[in-house]
Amino acid sequence: MSPARHLPAATRATLVGSGAILLWSALTLLVTFVPGVPPFQLVALTFLIGSVVVLLKWYMAGQCTVARLIHPWRVWLLGVGGIFGYHAFYFAALYLAPPLETSLINYLWPLLIVLFSALLPGERLRWFHGLGAALGLAGTAILVAGDRELAFASEHAAGYACALGAAVTWAAYSVLSRRVAHVPSDSVGGFMAATAFLAFVIHANFETTVWPQGTLAWTAVVLLGLGPLGAAFFLWDHGVKRGDIRVLGAASYAAPLISTLLLVAFGRGEANVRVVIALGLIVGGAALAAKDMLFARRTGI
Repeated sequence: MSPARHLPAATRATLVGSGAILLWSALTLLVTFVPGVPPFQLVALTFLIGSVVVLLKWYMAGQCTVARLIHPWRVWLLGVGGIFGYHAFYFAALYLAPPLETSLINYLWPLLIVLFSALLPGERLRWFHGLGAALGLAGTAILVAGDRELAFASEHAAGYACALGAAVTWAAYSVLSRRVAHVPSDSVGGFMAATAFLAFVIHANFETTVWPQGTLAWTAVVLLGLGPLGAAFFLWDHGVKRGDIRVLGAASYAAPLISTLLLVAFGRGEANVRVVIALGLIVGGAALAAKDMLFARRTGI
């Protein structure tokens, strides 16, 4: 019997959700192989791939596609609003403000997930959850900022507001998904299809089409659609609905760290002492936030 079967159901779901964090870590590296493609065009292409995969799964399993997509309007609002809303806010922020400040504000979402989780029935926010997430944020700030000087200029206020909107949107979507835990994670395929359609509409009206060039670029697009902008959302949905959402929030700060390590491994980034410091803060913060999950069976807490 697999050792994972001996783990509590919530722990297994948390591990599944952590798979999304690993997939998101590959996002930046894969995007570097698709230079010049406008963001909303890339979102439309990749989310279309993810939704088609789910449709094929339903078809091969003999399941009725229409029946799998019938949900109350509130569920659709949450799903599409969360997934598409996050990307819309984030790309608008990148357009209106410098990427450094935008990224740092956007990375508030893991901390917000931890804080918002206290509003869920049956959840209890302990000091080590908040401190663990704060350490992760500190590590991410060191990693992202590096030696560059932060300058939150007033003329970019709209962009900063959009970045904060992205963080709040994703945190709210993740936490509120627990309220609709009865909705199967496969339903995310419908939300992704709607996101692909809306992204295409924005692309058609505001962007100039630039198709990926070469086999490597198209391979990266397919991998994005299957992984970071595909399967990751299904894994995340399962994790936040049935796992320890506080641990997932704090552990999410591992994504920018692993992303940096992947860039270094593929020769597209540079290793330095900041990476080591960030590694200690993010891993230590995640371990601290997961204290009760890691040691509950041993200590009985």
